[in-house]
Amino acid sequence: MSDKPKNEARDDEQSEFIPPIDFSSIVFPFYTQALMKLGLLENPQSNQLEENLEYARRLIDLLDLLKDRTKGNLQPEEENFLEAVLSQLKMHYLNKTEAIKL
Repeated sequence: MSDKPKNEARDDEQSEFIPPIDFSSIVFPFYTQALMKLGLLENPQSNQLEENLEYARRLIDLLDLLKDRTKGNLQPEEENFLEAVLSQLKMHYLNKTEAIKL
């Protein structure tokens, strides 16, 4: 149980960002997690860069799977967003694994 009065707890809940219900809300958590595992974005819990390329690859593969399973069912902007996210993550992954030099 919280020590906060009920109305104060309610204020905290109201100030918390709630993302819209759309396709980007499905993609964005995988994207940000992959950026963290690529060591490009600080982990908000530790405030440190962490690298786990195997985990990053798995997240990229999941987004690829989502792309394959939703093919033909997305709006053009949703498809473009997913493609841009995947392209960016794959480029960073290849750079990190030294498969390519940027």
